[in-house]
Amino acid sequence: MPEVVGPEIFSTHPLHPEVTRALAAIGPYRVASAPSQEAILAESRGAAVIVVRAPIPVGVVVREKGLRALIRHGAGLDMIPIEAATEAGVLVANVPGANAVTVAEHVVWSAMALLRRYPEVDRDLRQSGWAAGRAHSDMGRELSGRVLGVLGMGNVGTELARIARLGFGMRVVAHTRRADAVPDGVEAVGFERLMAGAEVLALCCPLTAETRGIVDAAAIGRMRPGAILVNVARGPVVVEAALIDALRDGRLGGAAIDVFDTQPLPEGHAFFGLPNVILTPHMAGITEESMLRMGRGVVAETRRVAEGGLPERLVNPEAVPLYRARFGR
Repeated sequence: MPEVVGPEIFSTHPLHPEVTRALAAIGPYRVASAPSQEAILAESRGAAVIVVRAPIPVGVVVREKGLRALIRHGAGLDMIPIEAATEAGVLVANVPGANAVTVAEHVVWSAMALLRRYPEVDRDLRQSGWAAGRAHSDMGRELSGRVLGVLGMGNVGTELARIARLGFGMRVVAHTRRADAVPDGVEAVGFERLMAGAEVLALCCPLTAETRGIVDAAAIGRMRPGAILVNVARGPVVVEAALIDALRDGRLGGAAIDVFDTQPLPEGHAFFGLPNVILTPHMAGITEESMLRMGRGVVAETRRVAEGGLPERLVNPEAVPLYRARFGR
């Protein structure tokens, strides 16, 4: 088989087999031995394109003089040092919306499980028998007709609102940076009204200076007794200690948490000891279907860069003049 001539492509994680084949056809392709900072820093030498599913050390951007692009396998950009990339003339792109329905389904699934007290039912059925598990059923609640509050009305929030309204007849209220981006049928509200009104609160916002720690003790204190919180945004959006206190004292009905301050979640963390919590390892956006959709987006952007063009979903256009000076494109 002839050697593939093209830009060297490095991925922080293994990708869908179809995506792997497509990238390997564009240029020499390799995968980090582990998604750790140490492995990524050591093994990304010589890469022209890096596929990002783990945080990229700033040192990689500074060191790699032939680095053309950092392409996010997904939407969130907090894993990429965008400022350093822009200063170095490195293009940054992402694939927004490819896993929106995946994350939205996760919110609905986990909210329903909490309302029907699934963690307690499953635990007691296994440990104490049929009657003990079934005893929780009278306290179960339905999702249909409830008030869904959404923090962040991007692709995920929009898809979640659609499912909630059309599938469950929910009233949807949302707080977002751009009130004009709220879709028809969804009520734009201030942050305090969002917290006070939601029976199910879904955190779908990006992690920014404004959203870091926004769901603190004061915000949680405004929530309805028995409300459900689902975090599919980023861990630092929530003050973990405040959430733990509210779950321990029974003020909240439960929480489904997919993202955490520290990942992986440390052994012995307080969340593990709470019966009304569903924990998932940052997988809300990952299914076979979503991995393929995100990967196809990455392939398309990588191909554009390899052929001398710019990514369609370019995040940092300010980097283009220096990028063109570096590569003559």
